[in-house]
Parts: sequence; C-alpha cells; structure tokens
Amino acid sequence: MVMTHRPLLAILLPLCAAGLILCTGRRPNLRDTWTFLAAGGQCALVLSLVPAVVAGQVVDTAYVELLPGLALQLRADPFGLLFALLASGLWCLTSLYAVGYMRAGQYPRQTGYFACVAVALSATLGVAFAANLLTFFVFYELLTLATYPLVVHRRDAEALAAGRKYLAYTLGAGQCLLLALVWLQHLVPGATFQPGGVLAGKAAPGVLVALCLLGFLGVGVKAALMPLHGWLPAAMVAPTPVSALLHAVAVVKAGTFGCIRLLHYVFGLDVLQALGADMVLASVAGATILLASVRALGESHLKRRLAYSTVSHLAYIVLGAVLGSPAALAGAMFHMVAHGCMKITLFFCAGAIDIQIHRLDIATFAGLGRQMPITFGALTLGALGLAGTPLCVGFISKWQLGLGALQAGHAVFLGILVLSGLLNLAYFLPILLTAFFGPGGSGAPSREARALMWMPLALTAVLSVVLGIAPNAGPGLYHLAWQAVGQIMPGTAPMLLGGAP
Repeated sequence: MVMTHRPLLAILLPLCAAGLILCTGRRPNLRDTWTFLAAGGQCALVLSLVPAVVAGQVVDTAYVELLPGLALQLRADPFGLLFALLASGLWCLTSLYAVGYMRAGQYPRQTGYFACVAVALSATLGVAFAANLLTFFVFYELLTLATYPLVVHRRDAEALAAGRKYLAYTLGAGQCLLLALVWLQHLVPGATFQPGGVLAGKAAPGVLVALCLLGFLGVGVKAALMPLHGWLPAAMVAPTPVSALLHAVAVVKAGTFGCIRLLHYVFGLDVLQALGADMVLASVAGATILLASVRALGESHLKRRLAYSTVSHLAYIVLGAVLGSPAALAGAMFHMVAHGCMKITLFFCAGAIDIQIHRLDIATFAGLGRQMPITFGALTLGALGLAGTPLCVGFISKWQLGLGALQAGHAVFLGILVLSGLLNLAYFLPILLTAFFGPGGSGAPSREARALMWMPLALTAVLSVVLGIAPNAGPGLYHLAWQAVGQIMPGTAPMLLGGAP
C-alpha cells in the first residue's frame, strides 16, 4: 500500500484556484492564469499516480472518520484513475477554449463562470478518487451544486427554466442515492468500494432489489438513461464550454462512473444476475441507445442533436457494464474515454460555429465547411468516431462492446450497436454534406474562430485518431481499463480487437 496526499491535492488545487479567481476577477489575465495553473497542476498530480497504480499498488490517502464505521476516504485505483485522467486532461484544453470563447462572445459574469468550473472539476476528481459510497455521495452532490450556476449562466427565462429542471432531476436523484447509502451502511458498515462487490449474502432478495432501484435512480439521472434524461437536452442553453466539459465529460461521466461503481464495486455482478436486474438494465440501456439516436435525427439545432447523441452513447457504457463479460466491461470503461474525446470535439466545434455566425441551426451551415475547414474537419473526425469508424477511438470501444455482447451470449445487443452506428451516420452526415457541399454560405462570409478556440478542437480531434490507432498512447488508458477489469474479474487479460492478450 502506498500512502500519498496527491489525490487530495488534486482535489484541493482547483478549490484554491476558485478562491483566487474570485479575488482577482477585475484582472482578467491574472484570473485566467489561475485557471491554467490549476488545470495543469491537477493534471500533473493525476499523471504522477499512474506508475504506482499501473504497478498494482493500492494508493490510499486522506481518511476522516466522522462516526465509528463512517468515514470520508480517498483512494486511487485503476478505474478511478482512468476517470481522473480523462477529466483533468480535458480540463486543460477546455480552459484554453473557454477563455477564447467567453472573450469572443463577450459573456458577462466570466469570473463566476471560471470559479464554478474549478469547483466542478474538484468535485469530479473527488468522485473519481472516492473510496466508499459516502465520499462518492458528498462529491457527487457538490458537482450538482457547482454546475447549476453554469447551466443558468445566461440568467434569461430559458436558462432559469433549464436550471430548475436540472436541479429537480439531479437533487431528486441525490435523495435516492442518500437512501441507498444509509441502507447500505446499515448492511455493511464502513464498507469501501471492492472489486466484485460487498453485498453478496448480506440481505434478502427483496432488500437487494429495493437497494438496486434506489442506487440506479441515484446515478441513472446523471447517466441520462431514458426516461431520466430530460435535464440534459434542456441544459444545452449553457455556454458551449459548459456543454463540452461538464455535459460531455464531468457530469454525465460521473453518472456512468457511478453506475459501474455500484454495479461492480458495491452489488457485484453475481448479485445482480441472481436478481435478474442485469437484463433489466441492459434492456433499458439498449432502448435508450436506439430511442435517443432516433430522437437526434429530429433535432435541427446542433447542440440539441449532440445532446441526444450523448444520451445514446452514455447508454453504451451502461450496457457494457451490465453484460457481464470482460470485453464488454473493458469496452464500457474505455468508451468513457472515447466518447469524452469525441464529444468534447463536437461541442468545441459547435461553439466555434456559434461564435462566428451566431446560429446553430443545421440548415444555416451551407458552405460553411469551406470557410471553416479546421472546425468542420474536426467535426468530421468526431462524427466518424462516434459512428465507430476504424482508426478512430470510437471503433476500439465499440468493437470491445460488440465482442463483449457475443461473449455474454447476447447477440441482440451487437445488433443494437450496429444499428446505432448507422443512426449516428444518419444524423451526422447531413451536417457534413450541408457544410462542405451546400451552396455558398447562407449568411455573411465567415472564417475560423480565434486560435484559442480552433487549436483545442484540433487537438482533441487528433487525440481521437491517435487513441484509435494506439489506444495505450500516453498514460495507457486502455491498459488501465483492462487492469480494472482484471481486478473485478480475476484471470482476465487485455485484448485488442479480440486478438491475443
């Protein structure tokens, strides 16, 4: 076991930055410097944990006992580190993008915006490094409170209505999660997240069913499983950097991360299979994949189309988590990374378009691809990746999910994944065809957004391709996913595209 304060420091650093941002709000350059330093420092702290975790060491840190058997505890394991790397790494790029976007759009209340983002990233790392359900719950709810001001940033009637819906969904879900937490604490006092779960033999089937319902209502809202998804399309009224990081990475991924934590580190797959809950959740996820994809086809506003695409792809993660095979679970974990990289690219592109032409109706994009080739080139890579095109990172995770469906003996879900890929093409290709081959622009001629905006979107697009060709590039995210699977299902070994370990 390795004891270190680095996970705690990675959580505290953005909180300190939030205070400095508020204190220096009248000096924008200094305020933005705190954002960059906090993002870079947090990412460096998270990266420094990789060698120990990859070596199989347990990385424990802060432990605060509130009551006997009730403690706040942090721990870095492979799955938590995977999520932490994703969130902290993309925060660095989003910080650059957000400065360019907020200044170009002359948005008000920029100081409050950057402070809330910093608090949200602190909460996200707390979710990632939580060692037990109590710690998870505390940071999970802090994430809700920190992101509410971002959803209502514009303060107009539409934004306030979206904020009310966001709070109604997420705080209501939080109360379900709190009930599950209290009940679990009664059954297994002081239990930490354990690969394989901690509830086997601890309660009668009826109690376990009730706990499963409460737990998955608690995390299913942020995971946007239908019919719990309504807050997500409404929250697209937020500034695009909010949509990009918090609603493509931090908030929604906290929900899917929570689903996997509950499924494989609290209940255990054997318990859920005995209850029949695994197939219920798989059916809900499969239905969400298809229904959200069809719903995306009917949206003419780019951000709302992306929102329903997000709902569909979050369900991929839940589906892989409940299928019960090693490849499916690895695919689910790696799809958190794949979807994060691709979807943040698409939201970055949406923001750049909005800043340049002040519209996001897809019909108005005619000819815009020829005027903004970098932006629409990146959008093309992100869209093809989400459809599962080879050489893009989405292909790696989708292949593993499909292989996992066959390993689990549920070929019907492979069919759902294939159909979903076709629907992805159906709702993305019209955007690209209109932009690149449509007649001259429908408005004033445009050009690429400022460099602080197009550079991050180009980098995330390139990252999506790099991870599609070499999924272990950099800190070894693919390996971390398989290492987490190996802890949950001992004896499994990493596979790439179904080949040899």
